Amino acid sequence: MSGAAGTLGGMKITEYVETLAREGELLADEAERAGTDVLVPTCPEWRVTDLLRHTGAVHRWATGFVREGLVDPVPFPEPPEPAGAELLAWFREGHTELVRALAEAPQDLVCWTFLPTAAPSPLAFWARRQAHETTVHRFDAEAARGVAFSGVSPEFAEDGVDELLTGFHARPRSRVRTQEPKLVRVRAADTGAVWTVHLSKEPARTVRGDTGDPADCELTGEASWLYAALWNRVPLTGPGVTGDAELARLWRETARI
Repeated sequence: MSGAAGTLGGMKITEYVETLAREGELLADEAERAGTDVLVPTCPEWRVTDLLRHTGAVHRWATGFVREGLVDPVPFPEPPEPAGAELLAWFREGHTELVRALAEAPQDLVCWTFLPTAAPSPLAFWARRQAHETTVHRFDAEAARGVAFSGVSPEFAEDGVDELLTGFHARPRSRVRTQEPKLVRVRAADTGAVWTVHLSKEPARTVRGDTGDPADCELTGEASWLYAALWNRVPLTGPGVTGDAELARLWRETARI
């Protein structure tokens, strides 16, 4: 892969692509086992059909930027209506094409991205974003089956928390806001990573590390738990949540991407 030398944090671009390949296969397998008409409890009002149509469309959308070097945003492609085996085949085909596009892309790829501070290059951005997109939706496919989420590495989970806090919730569209300034500290107990999240009427401002300022609420746990909880795939409750529990409730109610 021509982008093999690129890194983001402690992860290589190749590692994101390998993760994307594995997670997409798992998602398809779990969706097939669950059945496409089954409800997805982690995505209210969705069935597995909706999960496959959404994630498959995102994969094709991302492939277009990487393969064609598109420098302007374009809408998601329209997914097919049929469900069942035909939809699963469509999903698997699009996932395979995305993995291939990223693996074959040049290191100096130029194309449109969002979350401009989330990665050092367009190639790194799309590899990272699609690895996390697919992993979180693999959680959804497992939820549809009613089984526990398969694990992710602490390093990858930490990276996903970082993307979520410093990227997604720094955007103007983020609804995680408070009337008065509040501070939330997020600690990954197993990796040592810390984030200080400043909440206010403006978009959240996240600083990596412990700034030393007193926190109104602390969220502490293994990186994999923080990853799933901050993406609202498991409850943001329990002994790892200390201080003002209303801020954890605010996150649960407003942080959905």
